[in-house]
Amino acid sequence: MKYLEQDAIALKIDNKGLFNNFKNLFFPDLIWKFQKLLRKVEYYQNCKNKGLYKIYYFYLKYKFRNRSLKMGFSIPPNVFGPGLAIAHYGTIVINSNTKVGANCRIHVCVNIGATGGQEEAPQLGDNVYIAPGAKIFGNITIPSNTAIGANAVVNKSFNEENTVIAGIPAKVIGEVDITKFIKHI
Repeated sequence: MKYLEQDAIALKIDNKGLFNNFKNLFFPDLIWKFQKLLRKVEYYQNCKNKGLYKIYYFYLKYKFRNRSLKMGFSIPPNVFGPGLAIAHYGTIVINSNTKVGANCRIHVCVNIGATGGQEEAPQLGDNVYIAPGAKIFGNITIPSNTAIGANAVVNKSFNEENTVIAGIPAKVIGEVDITKFIKHI
């Protein structure tokens, strides 16, 4: 429940009021529907995975897989912390061993994965902004309060918080106030 509440705040979802309920009925927010299903799959995978719940879990996984394909997302469960904000639908590929903290804003054409068959994948802190086209790979860590620039190729770890990482290969190009990119924190 906490994860969904934080995701709704991150996406600026307002389900209150008759007008918003009417609007959501005829013009649903597909990213919000995807994130609700993601969190539901996570809940049933982690907490309700015995007996008849297991059958419902497999139904949810099937539904989640189909919605993922439709939206162009390859985002496995249990990767993102609360406050996830997917900015647009389109290609996003995330390795299942990746861990991302709370309040991540991610854009289209992002790839986060392992290197050359290794199992270790990137570990990202809280309050990370990932611009369109960023590629993050390898056994690396990205600190909290970091902005990763558009089309950056990040293949090494960084230690300093409150920085902008950009370029090919990525390097620190300046300082950042992350609240300018992630408004809800």
